Amino acid sequence: MTAWSRWRRRDAGSLAVRFTRRMKLAALASSALLAAALVALCGAAGCAGPSTAVGYYAQSVGGHIDLMQRARPVADWLADPATPPALRARLALAQQLREFAVKELALPDNASYRRYADLGRNAVVWNVVAAPELSLTLKTWCYPVMGCVGYRGYFDKAAAEAEAQVQRAAGLEASVYGVPAYSTLGWTNWVGGDPLLNTFVTGPEAGLARLMFHELAHQVVYVSGDTPFNESYATAVERLGLVRWQAFSGRLGEDAAATQRRADFRNIAHRTRDVLAALYGSNAGDDHKRARKAELMAAMRAEFAALKARPGSAWVGFTGYDAWLAQANNASLALQSAYDAGVPAFERLFAQQGSDFGRFHAEVKRLAALPAAERRAALPDHP
Repeated sequence: MTAWSRWRRRDAGSLAVRFTRRMKLAALASSALLAAALVALCGAAGCAGPSTAVGYYAQSVGGHIDLMQRARPVADWLADPATPPALRARLALAQQLREFAVKELALPDNASYRRYADLGRNAVVWNVVAAPELSLTLKTWCYPVMGCVGYRGYFDKAAAEAEAQVQRAAGLEASVYGVPAYSTLGWTNWVGGDPLLNTFVTGPEAGLARLMFHELAHQVVYVSGDTPFNESYATAVERLGLVRWQAFSGRLGEDAAATQRRADFRNIAHRTRDVLAALYGSNAGDDHKRARKAELMAAMRAEFAALKARPGSAWVGFTGYDAWLAQANNASLALQSAYDAGVPAFERLFAQQGSDFGRFHAEVKRLAALPAAERRAALPDHP
């Protein structure tokens, strides 16, 4: 069993699924060998806890092994008379989406998402993100295989909160969010692949489709250390794939309200980020920047409140973004940008490839092999 993991927060119409996409812990050739090495290290030096390097990897491996041991083939769940009807229907849908991803989206035909596990909780892991008080540059953590990424994940929420406190004590703004999706970038397909989980299969059909298409895209192309490229590509695949799935299934208007909310969220967050970036890059004094930043964050929250109060709005009565707004800061805004900013460039590339997923993936692979500067030059407007 191998793994650096990847997660994201659940979105039953909320921000969740987009951070979707969101966290990869590590990928290692054999978790059994790693576990043995950790035991030896802990015996020699002691493991103070998940905040230490050894403690962090130990909790990662332990959490991964627990997850994999809970998973069993979807066929077994479908055949089990004790499986609740609602779960049976969602697992059947997930397998339809899985086959569609292979046949229509040219995504990998492998073991991933053909098993299911119930973790007994509503998140796989909890991610920590951090950024300076007057900057939208995420703090990065570096791992083998994955390279450096702007988040750090824990299977235990208390450990994630403790890490966030460490970052705040160092003068950074930090956020913690639960994430439902788990991906090992294809490293575990030889032992059953990434499983479907209770943390995301019961959400809206469109959310399940987006999540699966996004995570499978990471198994096609993943560039170590380039989070904006990886996430923008996978987000483009999920959006383009969802359009094709809805046309195929005949449920074109199924997610109209959630689609409108996501579009509103992206627009408002994008405008706020742009103004903050200009402010932070200006020659104004820090006191002015702090005061203006407070005004901009308040204005963003007020704009969302106005949407929720507008009669007939898709936001009326919706609370899915409330938790994100309550703790919105430089870190959460910067992370959201990594998933959205480069999507239009990939969507244009898809159109240039005749809207053919096979050709599109091949071209993205070609770009992925280029030096970072050349990749960005080949994708106008990509961050």
